[in-house]
Amino acid sequence: MIDTTMTAPAMRTAKFGLGAVVRHRIYPFRGVVFDVDPVFDNTEEWWLAIPEEMRPRKDQPFYHLFAENAESEYVAYVSEQNLVHDTSGEALRHTGIAEVFERDANGGYRMRERQAN
Repeated sequence: MIDTTMTAPAMRTAKFGLGAVVRHRIYPFRGVVFDVDPVFDNTEEWWLAIPEEMRPRKDQPFYHLFAENAESEYVAYVSEQNLVHDTSGEALRHTGIAEVFERDANGGYRMRERQAN
């Protein structure tokens, strides 16, 4: 007999979609969302490397970003609780963005159409 009393944890809807421009609440970087994990999906080692007082909950969406700060461009993995919408309207320079997104007339980012080979 199958036990049906246990239920999976409720999934939250991601606050930011693909192409959203976001910035970190604490650290001075911003980026474009290119993938979303509904809950934490990185290594335990990565999670434990975050100072305990700043460690995010695992039961929330985590975002893969083409991120940048004043000095560099990189890929970041960030919890939803640490992101806010970036309303600066400034374009991002990360080289990975152009491979995945194109800018629309309003300055937003949308996924590029994939060409069949």
